[in-house]
Amino acid sequence: MKEYYEIDIKGLKRDLPLCPLSDKLYIGAFVIFGDVELTKHCAAELIKIMDKDYDYIITAESKGIPLVYEMCRQIGQNKYMLARKAPKLYMKNVLKCEVRSITTARQQTLYLDGADAEMMRGKRIVIVDDVISTGESLHALEELVLQAGGIIADRMAILAEGDAYDRKDIKALQYLPLFDENGDPIPKN
Repeated sequence: MKEYYEIDIKGLKRDLPLCPLSDKLYIGAFVIFGDVELTKHCAAELIKIMDKDYDYIITAESKGIPLVYEMCRQIGQNKYMLARKAPKLYMKNVLKCEVRSITTARQQTLYLDGADAEMMRGKRIVIVDDVISTGESLHALEELVLQAGGIIADRMAILAEGDAYDRKDIKALQYLPLFDENGDPIPKN
């Protein structure tokens, strides 16, 4: 059984540990936390392909945070939106949407501060995530943007896993395969 999968993201290589979802299905765990070089590189590459006609960027807590922060820093934007995993005391008029991610063992809810929702109304919003697999987190972010009255300008991720790579509504830097019990990539359908 292979333990790692080497991925090349626009010229930057990383070894992803293979983690079981079941006895016969594994995923390559992509962790951006703590990897400043990877975060800066992927932010710059996403900016190159991002729709330039937008007002704000949104991501879900938590792995998207350093990525979106770095994207905004590089383009000189001082504000981004964040869908939280739990409402905070300072949040008022909160919007919410349920989500079940492939890497989460239970149903979660994403929450958007009403002040951010108000800023989104009528604005063009870019949705960014680190990895898109089933699209459930992406769908929850889309729902929050639409609840807020925002317009979805773009959907982006560093990696698109499995069939998500074939979606025409998502821009991704690199394909990430699913893996069999031996650690070998499963061919796309």
